[in-house]
Amino acid sequence: MIAGLDYDASDPELVAMRARAQRLAQQLAGSVDGPVDDARRAVLTELLGTWNGAVIRPPFFVDFGRHIHFEPGCFLNYNCVFLDVAEIRVGARTQIGPAVQVLTADHPRDPARRAAGVESGRPIRIGADVWIGAAAIVLPGVTVGDGAIIGAGAVVTRDVAPGATVAGNPARPVQRRA
Repeated sequence: MIAGLDYDASDPELVAMRARAQRLAQQLAGSVDGPVDDARRAVLTELLGTWNGAVIRPPFFVDFGRHIHFEPGCFLNYNCVFLDVAEIRVGARTQIGPAVQVLTADHPRDPARRAAGVESGRPIRIGADVWIGAAAIVLPGVTVGDGAIIGAGAVVTRDVAPGATVAGNPARPVQRRA
């Protein structure tokens, strides 16, 4: 799964891993937003591959959690969804708006393979100092360069160059006005 190969999402080991992550995410959702206390610190450390003190306003939805890695200084607003069947890496000081979806999970284009339960995933890399606006969606395999801006509601289907601003569906570069 992590290698990007096809897998069966109903595999008992994966089902157990998702259930563990859902329990931890529910614990996080039941916590009060504010300074991180010992209980919240323990949940985030256990849920995520690398937490590094990221500010995460619950609810926060994940598949497994352990494949998500934050560098220091990250911020996620309410209601974000990170489907981490492949690795998600978020660079330092990146800010992510409410209801953003970062989705590594993918499905075959062939209906018979989809019906058989085959899935796959591709990693997502988000650079340092990135700003992702509310309700943006980042699709499997995308890399977002350092300092990029993704406009609210954008659907990012392709890599975003460092320092670029993209918006729309599909997301396209936006010309900055002087």
